[in-house]
Amino acid sequence: MSAMKDKLKADLTASMKSRDEVRLRTIRMALAAVNVEEVSGKEARELTDDEVIKVLTKEAKKRREAAEAFGNAGRAEQAQAELDEQAVLEEYLPAQLSDEELAALVDAAIAETGAAGPQAMGQVMKAVNPKVAGRAEGGRVAATVRARLAAGK
Repeated sequence: MSAMKDKLKADLTASMKSRDEVRLRTIRMALAAVNVEEVSGKEARELTDDEVIKVLTKEAKKRREAAEAFGNAGRAEQAQAELDEQAVLEEYLPAQLSDEELAALVDAAIAETGAAGPQAMGQVMKAVNPKVAGRAEGGRVAATVRARLAAGK
């Protein structure tokens, strides 16, 4: 079993003992998502730590989007519950890159690939994504790449 999944299970037990409802609910949901991912596909398999982090990132994004939807609908209580769950999930995720760090990585990839203009976006994204790996959301990376390529004209 991956170290990340072990940590989730240990934290689940700890949150049961401390009667921390938000943490308990969130970790249960995260473990369920990991289990679903393990049995999806043609045959069941153990997820690596990186794959578990991808699942947790996806779940955190769902929480953020749900909180935004609840907030726009005037349902502040549900929005806050989603944000609380997102905060618990983010404890397990690697630290997010700052805008400056992300811009530096994108600039390095542009220089490395020799890309110029918006048509080279795919080429730059291909170079940047492995370096970013879970430390920045894909939409944010794409927006930064697009802005840097447009500025470099």
